[in-house]
Amino acid sequence: MKFSNIKYLILRRVSQLTIMFLYFAANVWGWKILQGNLSTSTIFSKIPLSDPFALLQMLAAGAVVGVNVLIGALIISIFYGLIGGRAFCSWVCPINMVTDLAAWLRRKLYIDKIERKVWISRNIRYYTIVIALIVSAITGLAAFEVINPITILNRNIIYGINIINNTTVVALGAGLGFVLVIFLFDLFVVKNGWCGHICPVGGTYSLIGKFSLLRVKHTSENCTLCMKCKEVCPESQVLHMIGKDSITVNDIECTNCGRCIDVCDDDALGFSIGKYIKKEKAKS
Repeated sequence: MKFSNIKYLILRRVSQLTIMFLYFAANVWGWKILQGNLSTSTIFSKIPLSDPFALLQMLAAGAVVGVNVLIGALIISIFYGLIGGRAFCSWVCPINMVTDLAAWLRRKLYIDKIERKVWISRNIRYYTIVIALIVSAITGLAAFEVINPITILNRNIIYGINIINNTTVVALGAGLGFVLVIFLFDLFVVKNGWCGHICPVGGTYSLIGKFSLLRVKHTSENCTLCMKCKEVCPESQVLHMIGKDSITVNDIECTNCGRCIDVCDDDALGFSIGKYIKKEKAKS
């Protein structure tokens, strides 16, 4: 396999593992580069970062949040709003490595070729956002954070490895058990089931990135309809223009993972700055 066919995949893994390592290093060795976890953290103990969905749950629960948390959520929202909200899912989220493995195994075991009757709506993630906020308001707790597998896996890696006691072992086991359930669900029940249909965190970032500038661009003149891009894309419905139109992928479900670009040998797909800037240039 050529490097050009996996370059974005490698970059994503480097990004995900580096972020996890920096969190771990802050906890174990006191590094100041990236402290905290994926819910709330700081860069060099100065720049706050906060998960927007976690903030919404806290506000719904009636919690009083600090200015740093609000600023951190604003920074994250602006950042992912510019580069594509669901880039968080493919470039940062550790669960993505689990679900990508399940997707790879589905292809290798030809599970995707088997006709299956299980179907769930991709809008469930948005219903889950609403439900989580309602439950948070009723219970006074950030409801989804209690079961959030991203948070569970993230914290288990950061804190669970260097603290050995019965409570930690139980928490680590429960967290890994939840991750295993997601893996098996994606592998045997619904393709890209958790990330593509259920996860409200991904749904939140989809909404944040609705008007993002970074997009995947398709050039139909170069396309030979090999369909390799649709085989590897975790949200293949966003590639409806393949072989038809030379346009950008504007669907909010695109994760900007770059896998479609990796596997395209026709130079028909690539990253570009979105249509909004191009329209302004055309007017001027």
